Amino acid sequence: MKHLLVLNKYFYQYKYTFLIGVLFVAISNIFSIMPPQAIRYAFDLVKDDIVYYKMYSGFALQNSFYSIFSQAIFIFGISVLLMALLRGIFMFLMRQTLIVMSRRIEFDLRNDMYAHYQSLTAAFYKRNRTGDLMSRITEDIVRVRMYLGPAIMYAVNLFVTIVTVMAIMLSTNVELTLYAVLPLPFLAGSIYYVNSIIHAKSEAIQQQMSKLTAIAQEAFSGIRLIKAYVQEKANIGFFDDESNTYRQKSIDLTRTQALFSPLMLVLVGTSTVLTIYIGGKQVIDGKITSGNIAEFILYVNMLTWPVMSIGWTAAMVQRAAASQKRINEFMNTMPEIVSITNEPVQLKGKITFKNVGFVYPDTGIKAMNKVTFELLPGEKMAIVGRTGAGKSTIAELLVRNYDTTEGEILLDDQALKQLNLESVRQQIGYVPQDVFLFSDTVSNNVSFGRPDATPEQIRKAAQQASVLKEIESLPEGFDTIVGERGVTLSGGQKQRISLARALIKEPAILILDDCLSAVDAQTEHTIISYLNEYLIDRTALLITHRIFASMNFDKILVIENGEIAEQGTHEQLLNNGGIYASLYEKQLSENTNGNKVTV
Repeated sequence: MKHLLVLNKYFYQYKYTFLIGVLFVAISNIFSIMPPQAIRYAFDLVKDDIVYYKMYSGFALQNSFYSIFSQAIFIFGISVLLMALLRGIFMFLMRQTLIVMSRRIEFDLRNDMYAHYQSLTAAFYKRNRTGDLMSRITEDIVRVRMYLGPAIMYAVNLFVTIVTVMAIMLSTNVELTLYAVLPLPFLAGSIYYVNSIIHAKSEAIQQQMSKLTAIAQEAFSGIRLIKAYVQEKANIGFFDDESNTYRQKSIDLTRTQALFSPLMLVLVGTSTVLTIYIGGKQVIDGKITSGNIAEFILYVNMLTWPVMSIGWTAAMVQRAAASQKRINEFMNTMPEIVSITNEPVQLKGKITFKNVGFVYPDTGIKAMNKVTFELLPGEKMAIVGRTGAGKSTIAELLVRNYDTTEGEILLDDQALKQLNLESVRQQIGYVPQDVFLFSDTVSNNVSFGRPDATPEQIRKAAQQASVLKEIESLPEGFDTIVGERGVTLSGGQKQRISLARALIKEPAILILDDCLSAVDAQTEHTIISYLNEYLIDRTALLITHRIFASMNFDKILVIENGEIAEQGTHEQLLNNGGIYASLYEKQLSENTNGNKVTV
């Protein structure tokens, strides 16, 4: 139960709903134990008065006796129906409180978990598979809800029913009570044992379902690659193997669950037989009436479901504990990067790197080593280098997806780690190398960078990213749904929409990480023209493995193996005749316009 203790805060939040639900449980049980007593009185009334009825055979008084007798039976029948109706009403109210409470806690728990997911860093998502994340926020929370609602409701009902019914049975006849309930502990123990097996099998099925979800998610995300490499059959075969494993485990579970009904019928039948046999002997001895036998049989049947629910409830609690343990693993994972202040900051755009070094936490790869540079507000800098040189790491550190392991990054001469993280990110426009679009309209994808943007501002940002004409040519224009991850668009269109998303923010600092790799030379030239105008008073970093001679950079860094190999202006680096000059010469040989080259 220790893993479930974290849920106590939710119970406290809904404590009045819970207490009212418990009250309804108690009231419904009161109305459930009264009908057997009414049936006992009715049974004894019939048995005792039938003799007198026959004595008046042939006399007019017999009709009067029959009328009174039938009215009494009718009153007993109406009483039983009325109590059943009242019990049903309070059981309805019981479910409306306890089960609804569990749904509300489920809602709160899922929202809390999703909010926590949002606070975790990029490193967390690299360590964990999407399918596992989805499984914990869906399947595991559903299992926890079964504990919060049905398990607790049945546990309370179990306690109240056993206490009240056993008290009445013991007050009537102790010996008959002991014989009547003798098989019930065996029923509870057997069901608990069967449920333990079910629990183990359910855990295996849950893990296999998580694996299937992850496989399907990856296949759907990479469907174009699968088709390009003609791996549909292999992928189907792999999924079929894993799905077959899931099927076999599910069938094993179903076979185990099939033991429930026969086990219940045998043990409950044994209780009924013992009640009739022992009760019949006591009726002969004059210790009880025949109505008591009927009453006890009803009570035994009333106890059957609560006793059965001991094992079932215990199994639900076990499954919920296992799921809550998985949930707690993520909920107890604290983000490595947090904001130590809520004070907002207004950035001017000065960027300073002081002997910055960085090692990726999960791989141990050293991506940067003693990188030092300074960029004044309004200046533009290109970061050039080969693939894997460490260029993108500079962007990741600036938006604080990771923290430096050595050295220090300053924004406006203030340590980045000391600034309000949300405020800093709001003032940085970042276009990552891995472009991501939501399965939404083009308009909403662009305005994601500025949710309150007007249609005119969205159009302007699209024009600055040189994608306006192509958007207008789409079937629904800006209202066109782009599909999952923008699957309906070309690579160049996705890059430019992502660029428009950053431009619409009008940020103090703009970071473009190889965001023009998929556009043609003419479109690139148009975008650069817009950017030269747009970035007049903004600090900008353009990370690329290409050289943009037509853009006016104040500084250019050449990164090699995580270190600054060269830095200076375009002319200075060409005159040095180093790496940059070599890249530029290669570009000229491949593109006569001298605009770009892929290295």
